[in-house]
Amino acid sequence: MELQVKDVIIWMEKANEKIQSNKEYLTSLDQAIGDGDHGLNMARGFQEVVNKVTGSDYTHVSDILKDVSMTLLSKVGGASGPLYGTAFLKMSTAVKGSENVEFTQFRTAVEEAVNGVKQRGKANQGEKTMLDVWIPVAELLENQDDLETEDLASTARKAMEATKDIEAKKGRAAYLKERSIGHLDPGSVSSYYIFSALAEVLEEGA
Repeated sequence: MELQVKDVIIWMEKANEKIQSNKEYLTSLDQAIGDGDHGLNMARGFQEVVNKVTGSDYTHVSDILKDVSMTLLSKVGGASGPLYGTAFLKMSTAVKGSENVEFTQFRTAVEEAVNGVKQRGKANQGEKTMLDVWIPVAELLENQDDLETEDLASTARKAMEATKDIEAKKGRAAYLKERSIGHLDPGSVSSYYIFSALAEVLEEGA
């Protein structure tokens, strides 16, 4: 795989399309176990991301990822803004100065994103958060020599679906304790949209 600036722009556009199309669904998921604002916050944030990256000129992938990060940090409310912002900022730092991103760099970038979200959210796998998708994706990449796009999408989907059986340990959902079981984690669903969008971009560019 190779990610160029144009690929990242298309990635953000596709992610935004998925989030806009599923805004009400994300809202309903969050109303069940959270504040009910995840759909609106993510839709607003990713629309702003697309506005930013399509209206700017970039030479390096790291620069566009940094703008994604800064936009999410400033435009997405709740816990999601700082967490997604941290993820993309760590990815940007991991590929700093690179015009194009090769697979090994991307693998490191996702690993750094996971570490950043763990630290920022004081969370880990199995606590019904976005990490329940990001960590399995990072583990998938660790075991590959190049990115298999079908594996990326299916791993993210299975990980997202598995959050239904997890008891929440973080955020407002944690107050529900065992009553949080049976509901998908909204952050894991939006993370799935982001990774499935990336898989589509890489598949089309293959």
